[in-house]
Amino acid sequence: MTSLAALKSVAASVSERDMANAIRALAMDSVQRANSGHPGMPMGMADVATVLFSRFINIDPTAPDWPDRDRFVLSAGHGSMLQYALHYLLGYEDMPIEELQRFRQLGSRTAGHPEHGHALGIETTTGPLGQGISTAVGMALAERMLAARHGADLVDHYTYAIAGDGCLQEGISHEAIDLAGHLKLSRLIVLWDDNAISIDGPTSLSTSMDQPARFKAAGWHVQLVDGHDMEAVAAAIEAARQSDRPSLIACRTVIGKGAPNLGGSEKTHGAPLGDAEIVATRENIGWAYAPFEVPDDILSAWREVAERGQAARRAWEQRLAASPRRKAFERAIGGKLPDAVFEALAAFREEHVEKATKVATRKASEMALAAINGATELTVGGSADLTHSNLTITKGMDRIVPGDYAGRYVHYGIREHGMAAAMNGIALHGGLVPYGGTFLCFADYARGAMRLSALMSQRVVYVMTHDSIGLGEDGPTHQPIEHLAMLRATPNLNVFRPADIIETAECWELALKSETRPSVLVLSRQNLPMLRQARSDENRSSRGAYVLREPSAHRAVTLIATGSEVEIAVAAAERLEREHGIAAAVVSMPCWELFEEQDADYRKSVFGSAPRVAVEAAARLGWDRWIGETGAFVGMTGFGASAPAPDLYKHFDITPEAVAAAAMKLII
Repeated sequence: MTSLAALKSVAASVSERDMANAIRALAMDSVQRANSGHPGMPMGMADVATVLFSRFINIDPTAPDWPDRDRFVLSAGHGSMLQYALHYLLGYEDMPIEELQRFRQLGSRTAGHPEHGHALGIETTTGPLGQGISTAVGMALAERMLAARHGADLVDHYTYAIAGDGCLQEGISHEAIDLAGHLKLSRLIVLWDDNAISIDGPTSLSTSMDQPARFKAAGWHVQLVDGHDMEAVAAAIEAARQSDRPSLIACRTVIGKGAPNLGGSEKTHGAPLGDAEIVATRENIGWAYAPFEVPDDILSAWREVAERGQAARRAWEQRLAASPRRKAFERAIGGKLPDAVFEALAAFREEHVEKATKVATRKASEMALAAINGATELTVGGSADLTHSNLTITKGMDRIVPGDYAGRYVHYGIREHGMAAAMNGIALHGGLVPYGGTFLCFADYARGAMRLSALMSQRVVYVMTHDSIGLGEDGPTHQPIEHLAMLRATPNLNVFRPADIIETAECWELALKSETRPSVLVLSRQNLPMLRQARSDENRSSRGAYVLREPSAHRAVTLIATGSEVEIAVAAAERLEREHGIAAAVVSMPCWELFEEQDADYRKSVFGSAPRVAVEAAARLGWDRWIGETGAFVGMTGFGASAPAPDLYKHFDITPEAVAAAAMKLII
């Protein structure tokens, strides 16, 4: 192929319409070859994307993780060929034309929806509609927070998102746009593919929402443009960049633009155009090239866009080299927490072993967080309007408020799903370590974004309090039953349910050290005694389960428990020994996932060969993996009730007496 330098003289004659048509051709050809995919959105938004990338966005494909790059989020992830076509045209090294030819095939980088970490330059996993725009809110918030800390010479970029009708119909979008408008996240620009088409047909089948009015009501700067008028699109983006509010640009487009017979139809949304329509489209848009062929002059024009980004990146590197904040910024972006955090937690454990501190594990979490937040500024806290129930704020944490982003605490409002997605965005952006709280029962509302935390291997810490029937009088609507099983079934997610203040501090340490895995801290409302009998330099929770109480005689039964029920298991073991002379071991199991990772010898040393009884104030599902077919389970078999916590434990027969009785049945 002719060298890039030799092509520059002809690239100037290439129009942005030609550049956009390259996207259209690559999208329809890739979907056709795969016989699967969504050509309509990439073809409809090709003009908007071309203007955004050719005139505004600053990215460098040779350094895709450059910290001050603009972020691009394809919220309408089903249109993934738009992003893959852009990456090929811009010259990402992992996106040669062969990857487009392998679209949606096993082992290719061109997955059906964009996946973070699967190909260079993909800022976040999208596909579940609404997640992208909501994650972009977190990215935009992180940009403002880091700019407040490190200055505009080091942090000064935009977050752009392309969203579709489906993204805006999903409920999470309301949470996200409300939060972004309230916080005045002016570096967030959303380009809405307003094509009025959904899978079933026209969007009028299911919605009459005035979306621009909704965004205006949430405090956004809103513009409406013809998405195929490139100058109008450019003017709108420029105006959005000057706004002091987040911006929506409603781009009226034709889905499948360029297809003469299917353009504007739902038939282009999720199916190949077909050979005949592709031939007609080539003729209609004047694309006289074979499938997957992009002429050198058009390719050169796209590569010049990448060169502009490379120049911007080099200028930023010079500013970084000269900046007095360089070391602090690099430490933050590196994401490694200082040793002082873990030294503070070690001192915390030593102090409270000596004091035998009895508190609810939600309170223990607050106390551990005080040590953590005092030792680093990287942690960013928040809560879904439950700050003083989740206990997620600590002394000295200033709040993020509209226009002032120097603080460390975010009031996410009653937006559990939006909070989780925003925390994903903060983590993906880099430079901050997010944690946020709500009640465990409302993991249901946050579930979609929590799953993406795990899928993307992001260090996001979910502080889930009020973890069982032990929350008491709020009743069954607030008492989680099946939630532990749901979370434990999620791959690449650590679920911690600590039994006392020491385990709580240990679990916080493990969550912060898990740089490629999110964590859920499941915490009690009721006070729990400190059960650890001796000081240990080892983080015993790190192996997932351990023997908390080993009887002096050969064990006859093993009692296994998590969280608040470990206290019940200890009392049952004491009862068995005192009243029946039965030697019972007690195993505390704060994290199933970490225990699963231990070798067989360690697991055998913990569980032994004696019969097993598990006790947890939640559903049984999953426990048979640990107790075996002959084991017993003491826990919940239905929903809870409204009453004081002690009454509920008695009512549902989750007591030392019940555990001891279950053990006796196994032994005798």
